[in-house]
Amino acid sequence: MTKSEIAKRIVELRALIEKANRDYYDLHQPTVGDRDYDMWEAELLRLEKENPEFATDDSPVRNVAGGVSEGFAKVTHEPPMQSLDKTHSKEELSDWMGGLEGLGRNGFTYLVEPKVDGVSLSLRYENGILVRAATRGNGRVGDDITANARTIGTIPQVLPPTAPKTLEVRGEAYMTREGFVELNKRQAAAGLEEFANPRNACAGSLKQLDAKVTAERPLDVVIYNAGGVGCDGFASHSEMIAAFREWGFPVAPWSKSCKTMDEVFAAIDELQERRHSFRFEIDGAVIKIDERKFYDILGATAHGPRWARAYKYAPERAETVVESITVQVGRTGILTPVAELKPTELAGSVIARATLHNADQIARQDIRVGDHVWLVKAGDVIPAIDSVIPEKRTGEERIFEMPRTCPVCGGAVVREEGEVAMRCVNPACPAQLSRRIEHFASRNALDIRALGETVVDALVGQKLVSDPLDLFSMRAVDLYALEISGHRFGKNSLTVMDALTAAKTLPLHRWLFAMGIPNVGVTVAKDIAAEHGRMTDLVDSPVLRNVIANDAKKGKDRQILQIKVEAAKAVLGFFANDYGKRFLARMAELGIDPESEKPAEVKTEGPLVGMGCVLTGTLSRPRGEYAKLIEAAGGIVQSAVTSKTRYLIAGENTGATKTEKARKLGTEVIGENRLRELLGM
Repeated sequence: MTKSEIAKRIVELRALIEKANRDYYDLHQPTVGDRDYDMWEAELLRLEKENPEFATDDSPVRNVAGGVSEGFAKVTHEPPMQSLDKTHSKEELSDWMGGLEGLGRNGFTYLVEPKVDGVSLSLRYENGILVRAATRGNGRVGDDITANARTIGTIPQVLPPTAPKTLEVRGEAYMTREGFVELNKRQAAAGLEEFANPRNACAGSLKQLDAKVTAERPLDVVIYNAGGVGCDGFASHSEMIAAFREWGFPVAPWSKSCKTMDEVFAAIDELQERRHSFRFEIDGAVIKIDERKFYDILGATAHGPRWARAYKYAPERAETVVESITVQVGRTGILTPVAELKPTELAGSVIARATLHNADQIARQDIRVGDHVWLVKAGDVIPAIDSVIPEKRTGEERIFEMPRTCPVCGGAVVREEGEVAMRCVNPACPAQLSRRIEHFASRNALDIRALGETVVDALVGQKLVSDPLDLFSMRAVDLYALEISGHRFGKNSLTVMDALTAAKTLPLHRWLFAMGIPNVGVTVAKDIAAEHGRMTDLVDSPVLRNVIANDAKKGKDRQILQIKVEAAKAVLGFFANDYGKRFLARMAELGIDPESEKPAEVKTEGPLVGMGCVLTGTLSRPRGEYAKLIEAAGGIVQSAVTSKTRYLIAGENTGATKTEKARKLGTEVIGENRLRELLGM
């Protein structure tokens, strides 16, 4: 691959992972299985390691997946709550264990524990009393969910006198298997959407603003590690877990101490056989060095500790037949092929459908209508075709071809260069409407509360809206009388009408993101909005055209710009087509004219006033933290070295590209210690 192709693939992988994280952690609606996710993550890690000039601190593989939510106080984790690096084979696990030989691997004791598929949380006690419970969030900052955690009966509210006066422990909250089934029965009976899996149900339960709702949910916890205080005196992890048990904490009901690699492998196999015997879902095993004296020696990466690994189990599988392949059309017009299967029981449920993602995936797996296939539940959640069983082919199987026109509206279908997806380019396509409106009303867009999937489908189905902007023309009386599962929308209509009024005054970047333009996410929308005053400025924007022109340049004439060419093309294309023109005209009719937020006040004082600074390489603190300190000191944080850059702050593993460019431009290259001096730290 050329450097350009590598950079493009990195951008693509980050987008895939970030979307998967958003669907999983924020929306609680997983759209991709563990296997695909782990493959993307492994590929991105490899590419960034081999090409450090493209590695940045905001990469999803350098941060813990998840986020914080509105409505909760924030808690800073010290030390950060990290994730675990994953292995998917005994060979990979063997490589990790073998790499520890320099520290005297033969002297290690390994502890194998279940990897609980739940929601990470921390519990803090002062004077033996529970004072705070928090989610992991992004690893550094989480949500304060103390009131909700107090409703979980197995969490001790008061510790015995033998426990440390100040103590933080960390573990995993989960919803029991039986409880999950019963909860979904109640959801269905009430005409509410069922939860996808126990993990999502648990996450949603912990994030309730009303603790009474949490109290009704069948939640439990497993405590498996120390936090920042109270556990320094333990020589081993197993000794610490025994103390947790004595203090009243629920701990894993099974673990195995091992001295050799063969013993570790045997323990992993035994745990897999037992995986369905636990009250909680597990998706693998956790292997830890038991002796805690090695933890500081081994240290950690930005992602997780070097003294532990997660071993992911392969999903269970069942044989079935592809009876047909249908095509769904999503919010952005993407055509997604779906395998219609002979109903087959797998891992406790009957599966009749599985997404095939795109035409390339079908070709790669050589899936044909009539094929016998192995069906899996990726992550024990998402049905997916693992592989074809070629020896069962009869010759009557049919090769599937993606439609050349949209199966819903009959409009044109295109596949842009470099994309794997085929897309209906008719923005008025009915299939796209509901999901487009749902996105339009989402939290990071216009934040129109109470307009979830079910409500939007009802609005479209009852022909109250045929375009996102129709929301602003709705009558309160019609919304009040909206029928959803036999019930009126009622008083919720007031919430929606108030949110619609507030949405009219939201800044430009929120509206730009809300419009659902391909390649325009939250961050990109902010970057574009910062260069424009109003929505009308985006029409045939000279700024965006300059981005495209710059992309065509070569070598030293080409600059690294904040706005990416794919986004620039998408925005210009949106306003150039008939739908975009009508959308803009309709906004004017409604009196909606969003403006860009005013830029932050320029600092006139500080040791770095007016100085451009670029952060690169591996630093002891997150780049975002240093960026805030630099800006507070009057400096300007840049993403690339230019003639206006005063300092290149180079950490470990800095690539040669930036340092060479700095040398040519006369930019001073400094280390982290020198930066601290400049900042007065």
